[in-house]
Order: sequence, then structure tokens, then C-alpha cells
Amino acid sequence: MHRRVVLLSAVALTVAGALAPVGTAQASATNGLDRRPVGWSGADSWSEARSVQQYWTPQRMLAAQALDTPRPRRTRSGGPTEGDPWATRGASDTARRTPWTTRGTASAVQGAPWSVRGTAAVDAQRVAAVPNSPGLRWTDGGAVVRTTGRVFFTTAEGGNASCSGSAVTSANESVVMTAGHCVKLNGAAHRNVVFVPGFDNGRRPFGTWVATRLLTTQQWNAREDINFDVAAAVVAPLQGRTLTDVVGGQGVAFNQARGRQMFSFGYPAAQPFDGSRLIYCSGRTFNDTVMTSDQGLRCNMTGGSSGGPWFQAFNESTGLGMLNSVNSFKYDFAPDFMFGPFFGNEAMAVYQAAQSADTL
Repeated sequence: MHRRVVLLSAVALTVAGALAPVGTAQASATNGLDRRPVGWSGADSWSEARSVQQYWTPQRMLAAQALDTPRPRRTRSGGPTEGDPWATRGASDTARRTPWTTRGTASAVQGAPWSVRGTAAVDAQRVAAVPNSPGLRWTDGGAVVRTTGRVFFTTAEGGNASCSGSAVTSANESVVMTAGHCVKLNGAAHRNVVFVPGFDNGRRPFGTWVATRLLTTQQWNAREDINFDVAAAVVAPLQGRTLTDVVGGQGVAFNQARGRQMFSFGYPAAQPFDGSRLIYCSGRTFNDTVMTSDQGLRCNMTGGSSGGPWFQAFNESTGLGMLNSVNSFKYDFAPDFMFGPFFGNEAMAVYQAAQSADTL
């Protein structure tokens, strides 16, 4: 079986189509499936929020320790979500889900760049046809440098680690989208969760925002199904102001077509990165044909980038886009490709529940 690696690291724990407006969340059952998210409290009082904020000294952030990679497993419920184009595909697409090691020729592949191990230029023309970056420091400024940040937390075992996340527009102006394993892993919720937008080489120009409510999909909560590795954190106001009032927010889109140009951002901390700078990847997404119904993107970001935003319709001049997935995992046989969950109704329900939640 192919080994899947959820991104974990020394300073950090790391994880489409035509644009449409965000719809109303279907938190109730649809087609017999209950898509309501699962949530729990973070800091539930002002005094606890102050304690969490004080806990995260610069020294603790720098001293966060490496975590063991969770044992990957094939999920039973890994089918596509409603609205996902994979759901409408027939038997003719079965071959595309076959692991790449069993393929005889490149013609069996559509959009799985790692198949170049078998033949030379399987995807070269498609990849060359669109702007592509495998992982570079973002130096163009814009809103993305304020809305993207690091998500620090303490695991159930007592170790300190971090992911990445993004501030998004919301009714309560207080929502951060990230990956499910950035709020809960190995069956246990993380503690002391904070969001540091605009993190830059140790500086925290917009402060440290304490999570008061954490939410994830039922599928991630129950069995850590990688297809639904999505979460949201609701953060308390800071000095009387809400998060997006201070840093702004990115849009969010759900049930979009696949195979579109995307920009991915995060704070990778494992070598050759150190977690100090905002890194980005860009390119056209493709469908995972190995184990999941996720999307892939050519990207060499490492541990610490999990939960970082994927944007479609991203404007490089303004730094604004529509968040449509998050960094989730890599396969150990394809380290230069990142995978992220399809943002369907389950992800939408997480977002909707988060934006209607109280802060403090």
C-alpha cells in the first residue's frame, strides 16, 4: 500500500473551477448523509484567553518539537462529496484511480505528474501552459501577507507545534480556515490554539489571536478521513477589534469545478524551510488517482504548511482570492506534490457554523 504522509515537522505540524458565490450551508442531512460539523470550546473565558496568549512566548514558538507522523490508512468513506465532479464519473474512469505503480504507459494518466517516473514528459505541455511555482518566498505583498498566518497549538501529548491558516470573510469577522489535523489528531483535540497572522521571521505584526471555538467535519472527527481534512477556528477579539477588521479576509468558495489554476500559501518549517517566511506554490490542480478524492498541486512545501490556503481566482496584485482548499498531505513517493481536500458541502457546513459562532 502506498504510504501517505500527513505533514508534521519540527516547528510545525503541516496538511475548483468557475467561481460561484458562497451558498447557504446544508447542515442538515442531504441524501441521507449528515453533514453537520463537530465543534468544541477553546479558551472559554477572557482570563483563559489571556493565559493562552501569554503561554505563547517567542521562545515557545521557536522551541516547538517534532511530532511523529500518524500511521496512514485507507478510509472506508473516501467517496466523493456531493457536488464533486468525481461523483458523476463512470466506470471509464476506474483506471485513473489505479496506483501509478501498476500503470503500463503514460496514456493511462490524466493529471498525475509523478507518473513521469515511467515515461518522460507525460504532463509537460499541460504544466508548462500555466504559471507554476513549486515553492518560493512570496514577495509581492498584498492582502495575503496579512490574512495568512501560523496556527500554534499544544498537542494532547504536551508538545508544541504549528500549522498554517487563513483569515476569511465571515459574519462574525473571526474565522480562520485550516486543516482538520491542525485542531485534532490521533483522536485528541489540541490545546492552546492561537492564530498569528502575518508572521514574519518571528515578528507578530498583527498580534496573537486566541481560538475560542474549534470545528471540523464529522468524517475527520470520527475516523480522520483525509478526504475531509478541514477545520475552522473562531478567535476572540483583540484589543476590542475583530480579526478581519484588523487584517482583512479572503473569500471562500465551495463545490467548484476541479483542474483550475491555484495558488497555495503556508509557513513550511521542515528543511529546507524554517517557518520564518510565507511561501507559495502555484499551478493547475489535478485529481489524486492513488488513494483519495483530493486534488493535487506541484509543491515542495514541507511540515508547517498544513492548513495553508489554496486560492482560485487569485489576484497577484491585490493578494486576494477565493479559498477553495487547504494544504493537507503528501505521499512519500511524491514529495514534490501537495494534496488538499475538495471543498464540498461538509467544508461549507464547517465554515457556516464557524461564522455564526460566538467569540467571547
